Amino acid sequence: MPDVKIRCRPNGPLLVEGPISLTDSEGNPIELPEGKTNCALCRCGLSANKPFCDGTHNREGWQE
Repeated sequence: MPDVKIRCRPNGPLLVEGPISLTDSEGNPIELPEGKTNCALCRCGLSANKPFCDGTHNREGWQE
């Protein structure tokens, strides 16, 4: 089974690599963009495409 890697980008998203499944708070599946196995998850809470990162953190100057 392939490993799943999660990397935290400085002042950016969580980069997830590997076979994953995502569910919302009610247990409903969330489809990955374009059927990919890699994704960037929002950490700043500003994305218009939650739970995925859309780069808003850069435009808003979010830092953590």
